[in-house]
This record gives sequence, C-alpha cells and structure tokens, in this order.
Amino acid sequence: MILSQFAVPRENRYFEDYETGRVYEFGSIALGEPEIIEFARRFDPQDMHVDPERARAGRFGGIIASGWHTIGTAMRLYVDHYLSSVASLASPGVDEVRWPNPVRPGDSIRIRVTILETIPSRSKADRGVVRARIEGFNQKDEPILSLLAISILARRP
Repeated sequence: MILSQFAVPRENRYFEDYETGRVYEFGSIALGEPEIIEFARRFDPQDMHVDPERARAGRFGGIIASGWHTIGTAMRLYVDHYLSSVASLASPGVDEVRWPNPVRPGDSIRIRVTILETIPSRSKADRGVVRARIEGFNQKDEPILSLLAISILARRP
C-alpha cells in the first residue's frame, strides 16, 4: 500500500517512525522551460539543456532538464515531505543514480520513497541509518529518476 503521509509530522519524526517496507508518494513540482534553461546555464550547460534550436535537432527533439536538476527537484519533495526536520543528522551519500527518461518542459515530478531497511547504530545508540529507494515519475507515470538514499537519523529522545 502506498501512503501519502507519515503518522507523525516531520517536526516530531525520528528514526523509529521510519518502518522497513513502507512506501510513500509525494509531489508534484512542475518544471518550465525557462527554469530548466536557467538551472542548466548555471550548472550543466550542455546544448540539450540550454539551446532550444540545437536541442530540437538533437536526439531528444527538444530541451530536457539536466539530471542534476531532476535530482534537485526530487530532493525538494524528499525534504518537504519525507525527511525529518528534527532528527535528520546527515547523509553519507546516494547510490545507483539513474535517469531512465528525460524531464521535459511542462512535466510534473512526483516521488515514491520505499524504505528498504532501518539499522540502529551499534556504536552510537542515539541514531540509526535508513536506506530508501527514491523513484521519480512524470505526470504520465513514466520513470524519470531512481536512486538509493542513505540517511542518518536521531532516535527519539
């Protein structure tokens, strides 16, 4: 069963509230062409992201969002809805980043977060690690992102 919210709000959510096997969906955020181009000009200035004419002639047939923009948009949804605002301590990184389909101007992005495992720390009793798969989808339910996120969260005091 896919859930749209936790039983506990972000400002009172701790490691214990993240249950292995739970699946959540959050979103959406729409991306327009000006925003896609602005991001890409600053951070990923490849023609497919910044030059409408060259992008039309390229393999994608038009402007597409940078994968890094896609991750940033998914991160916004992840922080706003999934990640605790009181217990998030850090992230040692992400694994297995994939962009199976491009994000195009006008697409709306939503994410699905599946909690894969929760591991209480053996060396620091006040925290634990949560591993989750984040999948992004556009408004047509096409996959646009997949990655494994690792979060370190405080345990409830």
